[in-house]
Amino acid sequence: MKRLRAFFYVQHLLGIGHLARASRIAAALVDDGFDVTVVTGGAPIAGFPGLGVKSVTLPPVTSGDEGFSALVDLQGKPIDDDFKKCRSEMLLQAFRDCRPDIVIVEAFPFGRRQMRFELLPLIEAIEATSPRPLLATSVRDILQERVKPGRDEETVDLVNRHFDLVMVHGDPAFATIDKTFPLAGAIRTEVTYTGLVAAPPPPPAAAERFDVLVSVGGGAAGKSLVSSTIAAARKASNAWKWCLITGPNLPKDEFDPIARDATPDLSIFRFREDFASLLTGARLSVSQAGYNTVCDVLRAGCRSLLVPFAAGGETEQTVRALMLEELGLATVLMEKDLTPGGLAQAIEQALVGPTPSAHRLDLEGARRSAQILRERYRTWSLKAGPDSGKVHDQTAAGR
Repeated sequence: MKRLRAFFYVQHLLGIGHLARASRIAAALVDDGFDVTVVTGGAPIAGFPGLGVKSVTLPPVTSGDEGFSALVDLQGKPIDDDFKKCRSEMLLQAFRDCRPDIVIVEAFPFGRRQMRFELLPLIEAIEATSPRPLLATSVRDILQERVKPGRDEETVDLVNRHFDLVMVHGDPAFATIDKTFPLAGAIRTEVTYTGLVAAPPPPPAAAERFDVLVSVGGGAAGKSLVSSTIAAARKASNAWKWCLITGPNLPKDEFDPIARDATPDLSIFRFREDFASLLTGARLSVSQAGYNTVCDVLRAGCRSLLVPFAAGGETEQTVRALMLEELGLATVLMEKDLTPGGLAQAIEQALVGPTPSAHRLDLEGARRSAQILRERYRTWSLKAGPDSGKVHDQTAAGR
């Protein structure tokens, strides 16, 4: 069997959800026998993209605000044209060095529009390569609502002209792409569902167990949940054992005073490698409604209180949280209602509420993604033949 080379681009800007999901897929590709190169462009996060992959790190950029409207470097300085040119050239060189059979672009063109300055030249290079690699976009099941006119049409045009596969990392029994992408019916490229990309089942929690386990993902967008948790724990009359995981992206100068002021019944950590195991022993998980955290909660089967991130016009987490609540898999506290008192009351209600309903959602999306890519490459390469680039250009353009 040919050892296929996969070139995987992922850009995380505020949280680490995109990077975590892509890393799980990359690991599954390695397990399936792929030679994998992962290109990252966000702030370095220890442990990602993981073992067994070749890693290329572009000069990091992050979001200048919670609305993702501007790109800045790690010092907070807006990036300029020279910075963009440097990144673009590095990305193209990494592509040439890899000589991939398959290119996977995380989110784009359904998201990460800010990265067009380097992704459009990459796509041009892919089209000019012979034999041309298969090009897939890797997207989560629930997409951010686009309010600017023409954006969805632009996305469909890019997908139909350049991409060979849309991998939706979700279970169609829970959500299909048309729920949050109005023009899904206009996509001519193949759309396939992989299942949710969850981590493997964790070992059960050891002796360390908590009544209330609060987590805020990467930590860059969870400050209000952190502060509300500390205040709620301080005022709680119940003898609950609390745990707060602030995320690795919370600045040290903010983390240190929080840790110093913690009450004895509140344990505070920046990061826990055994987070998934802790969930299995928790009476209640309190978190935002990011894709990866929700997958961890679904794996654990614990009670869940979701506080979906909604700043900057974000809609994805709210949609996910409300859908899970409708299925009896979580309760929801809207971010606008997040106060110490509101959080404490929501926690009390969640703890005495019914246990989560059993679910049959597919959580094996990482392994299935690798299988899909191998199968699609086999059929696609046979159909395209040695002049695959020319064949794709003609059919995608409708000529």
